[in-house]
Amino acid sequence: MFDWRDYQNGIVAFDSGYVRPILAAIHMIVEAGRVAIVDTGSNDSLPNALAALELLGLDTAAVDYVFLTHIHLDHAGGGGRMMAAFPNAQLVVHPRGARHMAEPSRLVAGVTAVYGAEYVQRVYGEIVPIPAERIIEAPDGLVVSLAGRELLCLDTPGHARHHICIVDRKTKGIFTGDMFGLSYRELDVDGRQFIFPTTTPTQFEPEEMRMSIQRLLSFEPEAMYLTHYSQIDEPQQKAADLLRHLDVLVELALAEKSAGAERHQRIKVAISDYLFQQIRAHGCRLSDDALLEIWETDLELNAQGLGVWLDT
Repeated sequence: MFDWRDYQNGIVAFDSGYVRPILAAIHMIVEAGRVAIVDTGSNDSLPNALAALELLGLDTAAVDYVFLTHIHLDHAGGGGRMMAAFPNAQLVVHPRGARHMAEPSRLVAGVTAVYGAEYVQRVYGEIVPIPAERIIEAPDGLVVSLAGRELLCLDTPGHARHHICIVDRKTKGIFTGDMFGLSYRELDVDGRQFIFPTTTPTQFEPEEMRMSIQRLLSFEPEAMYLTHYSQIDEPQQKAADLLRHLDVLVELALAEKSAGAERHQRIKVAISDYLFQQIRAHGCRLSDDALLEIWETDLELNAQGLGVWLDT
């Protein structure tokens, strides 16, 4: 059985099946038998989404909306396949991302440049285009009604310029995609959660990220719902941790700005050392090998993103 979390407030989360267990969550908001999905994982996520609907006693016709927090493929790669399976659904996405979901060739080319063609084909497969007439562009302030439950879309750059967060006004929860960092459940210690920023290429902007995080806090959220991975408590404290880590990552990158051909590796080593030190201070006792298995891809991408930022 895939990971399933019912928060008893009309929000459920389940494992998308992306790459490894409890790496990427899909959230469903359920109101009066109608459903909004937040983020889609990859094409491999559809069977889990169908199973989640079945657990809720609903069918594919109950899905009114599919929200994409942004169009990175671990969040949006399954969008086309899900939209084909959910006949009543409309896709809600940042205006900068809409055209790429309707015609994904440039999106796939960009991802291929980062990961390589073999990886993209193996992990994501074919990215299915979505008819433009089924796409709703979500500028800052758009409110979408799910059976009367108001979902507010916020333009939140910093991780990507095509990133939105969604405020659930009923619960005061916010679906944050990658804007509120990464918090893997394997690192929980006695119920305490560890959180860390994601500086993935190619549009990491630290000051924009800081302002977006602070804006999210202005809504006084009771919980954050991260794609990586699901519900986070104590948002104010987690935000303070995120911003502290963000400042350190920027400092570590700036220290290596002129390191030449060795810069990427030096940044990666520096942020790896810092991350592991912080995880140990948190009280996590997983082995270094286990931690590396969890964080290896993020460390590589964080280092790449910091490098791209240094060059802008």
